[in-house]
Amino acid sequence: MTEIPASNAVDDPSEGPVAFQDPGYRAAVVDLLGAIAYGEISAFERLAEDAKLAPTLADKLALAKMATIQFAHVEPLIARMAELGSEPMDAMAPFVKPFDSFHAKTAPSNWLEGLIKAFVGDGLASDFYREVAAFLDADTRTLIVTSLSDAGHSDFVVERVGQAIAEDPRVAGPLALWGRRLMGEALSQAQRVAAERDSLAALLAGGVDRPGLDLVALGRMFNRLTENHAARMAELGLAS
Repeated sequence: MTEIPASNAVDDPSEGPVAFQDPGYRAAVVDLLGAIAYGEISAFERLAEDAKLAPTLADKLALAKMATIQFAHVEPLIARMAELGSEPMDAMAPFVKPFDSFHAKTAPSNWLEGLIKAFVGDGLASDFYREVAAFLDADTRTLIVTSLSDAGHSDFVVERVGQAIAEDPRVAGPLALWGRRLMGEALSQAQRVAAERDSLAALLAGGVDRPGLDLVALGRMFNRLTENHAARMAELGLAS
């Protein structure tokens, strides 16, 4: 069977995937893409700002590279929103305040806190969006998974945090507390965003012709998010 090219897949609902014939589904996808796109923009800004805390030029360059990779994810997301007939700036606008508020509440006070936020905070957000993407059409799901690909955080952060703990084990306790705080703030933000955006709440709930999450499945999803967080903290050598 010949597939409809992605660039034309949603220009006309009658020609695109069946899912996009549902205005509610289209609105949910646009909302999700808007949230992820602004999340990538704010991550770029944060990494660029955190680079100022870097103790060496090599570390500063590493964070600048990570920030550049984050920003490169934005254009495909914006293009997809435009394909869906939405103005990307309008789609991102509802998420500016909650994301900026989250980053204001979790501003790192030092280099190591910034690294852990990049690794743990971004990892948790990526896990959440991947969970939601499981309920989307294949093209949108692939775009989202690609946009959430690791920006070089993992190896770099694990190495630097491990080195810091080896040099001074006393830093481990405060960093573990910081990781738990990030987890709590990030989960609260994710729940608020999903609850405040009717389209996202409807997407998670599902419908007659689309699977969704009941309370039990929703609980399992948040358990998976918690388990992934614990695994990342363990990778850093920190108790979650």
